[in-house]
Amino acid sequence: MTDQPYVLVLYYSRHGSVAAMAEEVAVGVEASGMAARLRTVPPVSATCETRDPPVPESGHPYCTLEELAGASGLALGSPTRFGNMAAPLKYFLDGTSGLWLDGSLEGKPACVFTSTASLHGGQESTLLSMMLPLLHHGMVLVGLPYSVPELATTASGGTPYGASHWAGQEGRPLSEEERRLCRALGRRLGTLARRLAS
Repeated sequence: MTDQPYVLVLYYSRHGSVAAMAEEVAVGVEASGMAARLRTVPPVSATCETRDPPVPESGHPYCTLEELAGASGLALGSPTRFGNMAAPLKYFLDGTSGLWLDGSLEGKPACVFTSTASLHGGQESTLLSMMLPLLHHGMVLVGLPYSVPELATTASGGTPYGASHWAGQEGRPLSEEERRLCRALGRRLGTLARRLAS
């Protein structure tokens, strides 16, 4: 790994929608001139004996606490689970108390994004729930301003709290507006990370 500053795009994705959003957020981060580092978290299991391999069989690597601490900014993505973030992402965040104690994330910008099966399935409450641990870490929250034109015209996902996607029951792909909103969020996060780091 290099010493180049990067924005961490950290997500959990069950059916691929949040992973697709993470890729678009990363495109926006890179457009800002910052490097993007895509990482995921392992699933959690109620069966203690079940063990996943330390490296996922496909997709992005699992995130380490060192990668989180070293990031200049953070984009956090999760599917909605009853109006809240998914358990694997919450489990990972619950293990960051050491970073909270030493202030590793204080003053760094962060944004959130989510995907839901139904249009009113808790997008905004999920985004807000994801913000809570970031506030406790002293991070600077980044949303989507209405100067991003797609925010006022979208008929699918998109909120001022962060990018969102309406996957539907059939798992529809990201709409063009949702892609643009993800990229706009990543670009805004990357720009602020660069400014705050300097």
